Amino acid sequence: MNSLRTKFYKDKANGKFMGVCAGIADYTGIDILWARIGMLVLMWLSGGVVFMAYLALGILAENKPSGMYADRREEKFWQGVRQSPSRTAREVRADFRDIDRRLAAVEAYYVSSNPRLSDEIEKLR
Repeated sequence: MNSLRTKFYKDKANGKFMGVCAGIADYTGIDILWARIGMLVLMWLSGGVVFMAYLALGILAENKPSGMYADRREEKFWQGVRQSPSRTAREVRADFRDIDRRLAAVEAYYVSSNPRLSDEIEKLR
């Protein structure tokens, strides 16, 4: 597993204050607005404990590397890996089984005796 894409980073490019809420949103795959609202509610309910944790994360967490994901699809994939590695592995296996099934169908079509294809090949000779 690629540890660069599975660890928490603060995201200063999309962040407002220290990039912690943007990092949480990127890490979990939730919308950044919900991360910010959740953080405000937790700060209000906790009486300052969550604010101290927020500051600690803002100071200790590394900045998100630029160009970490090639595209949006890759970003969603890695968010899925972080959320549920076993489910992501099942999805990848299912994708490979589907590719293998389709490839076998193509192979069977072209390798089997196909009289129409044979006739077309003979016409070209």
